[in-house]
Amino acid sequence: MAELNKLAEDPDLWNDPQKAQRLMQERTSLEDSLEAIGRIEQDVSDQIMLIELGEAENDQAVIAEAESALKGLKAEVERRQLEALLSGEADSNDTYLEVHAGAGGTESQDWANMLLRMYTRWAEQHGFKIEYLEETEGEEAGIKSVTLQIKGHNAYGWLKTERGVHRLVRISPFDSNARRHTSFASVDVYPVVDDRIVIDIKEADVRVDTMRSQGAGGQHVNKTESAVRLTHIPTGVAVMCQAERSQHKNRATAWNMLRARLYEIELKKREAAATAEFEAKTDIGWGHQIRSYVLQPYQMVKDLRTGVQTSDTGGVLDGDLDRFMEATLAQRAFGGGPDEIEDVE
Repeated sequence: MAELNKLAEDPDLWNDPQKAQRLMQERTSLEDSLEAIGRIEQDVSDQIMLIELGEAENDQAVIAEAESALKGLKAEVERRQLEALLSGEADSNDTYLEVHAGAGGTESQDWANMLLRMYTRWAEQHGFKIEYLEETEGEEAGIKSVTLQIKGHNAYGWLKTERGVHRLVRISPFDSNARRHTSFASVDVYPVVDDRIVIDIKEADVRVDTMRSQGAGGQHVNKTESAVRLTHIPTGVAVMCQAERSQHKNRATAWNMLRARLYEIELKKREAAATAEFEAKTDIGWGHQIRSYVLQPYQMVKDLRTGVQTSDTGGVLDGDLDRFMEATLAQRAFGGGPDEIEDVE
């Protein structure tokens, strides 16, 4: 902290605004952690003292209140312990998040739209900023795909736990016979790379396609070929941006997205070599889901990696995802968890 304070006092710091901003963000984050440690230590001491006073005076109400406060502190400590684990090379970065509908037409496209809403709610609740980079609407309802950039400290570190296939079981609102349907959608997450991370890409290895933007918009939409898709030929990785009216701006954003995707592939290789975790991209269908969301005939959301489950489906679809993220991070860091988890029907 002393080193960061000294750097922050350098009058030449703001000659490089990006470097200055990163330094100030690191300083703020560290300051928050240090203050939290001191506050928690003091609160623990105060609550223990209250319990001792309550026992001396046989005041059960004071004892119960202090014990409840200690439970709250324990939960905060566990969360901050997990946050301390977000020390990977890119964990603190902003992130790109993609949602893709699986096979199944309108059903899966509507489910992809529900997932989009869930993640935007989660991001808003955590004070993150959201920028839409690409969205392809479904023919009747929902979306075929969407790409967001979510900006905030540790955005990638938290959201990387959501990468995989998500399964929904419900009575279809599009079925006149009110039958149960199973739908799938995939979520992909990769970090935004900044100038600290150098990714060299040969322009000859990239195919550039331009097209008219899709989706809702003003008079500009479908009149100019402002949307840009880049395809990295050696890996087959493709990215698309249509957020801006300017093709030049969309091209610049798409190049940043491509660098991020290739960097994330390299991160996966390192993770696989170091931890032998299963991180491969799989089919959007049966047997590959990381989480199931059952709305009929009962209410249940169950994570198939950690076994964490809840009947509060409404809360989860409104962005209450922390319990699942925390359990997945803890499992990656400390191991453990069930050997085999049965999916919900």
